[in-house]
Amino acid sequence: MPAPITEEQTRSDREALLDAAEGLFYGRGIQAVGMDDVRAASGLPLKRIYRIFAAKDDLVVAMLRRRDGRWRGDLAAHVERVPDPRGRVLAVFDWLAGWFAEPGFRGCAWVNAHGELGPSSPAVLAEVRAHKRAFHDQIAAWVSAAGSSAAEPVFLLAEGAIVTAGITGDPAHAHHARAAAATLLGASG
Repeated sequence: MPAPITEEQTRSDREALLDAAEGLFYGRGIQAVGMDDVRAASGLPLKRIYRIFAAKDDLVVAMLRRRDGRWRGDLAAHVERVPDPRGRVLAVFDWLAGWFAEPGFRGCAWVNAHGELGPSSPAVLAEVRAHKRAFHDQIAAWVSAAGSSAAEPVFLLAEGAIVTAGITGDPAHAHHARAAAATLLGASG
């Protein structure tokens, strides 16, 4: 009889599974990746995978949720290092430029997931909307702290830069959006 699986082993297996799924789903697309691909990349048997996540949508939601925490946390850490409130808003676009230039950048994981599964998966749609709401609120707080009422246009500039860079592969869109945000902050400050 095999030894019982410990909580620590379950956490470790879950992280390995999420690492594998994130790399595959972001790199190749959710629908292009089968659970056998996830099994091979994670090194876990399918039976174990389905004990951790009962359905592929559950795995997608967990992957997006974990990525959200890391992505917004990295953004906040970068922005919060800037002492000037206006500079913090502009630092959002500097951080985006760095992200866009990373090898393997494929645009926004949440927009990609929405395009693939949003219409057919209420759970994925809810997770995508939660991320976008949280990102909006982050930007709105920084814009407000800068004494500006331009939260909506600044958020749309960030979103537009992300989508456009994902499609074109050109990180320069972050710089164009930064310049437009600087103009907005100057006009509404």
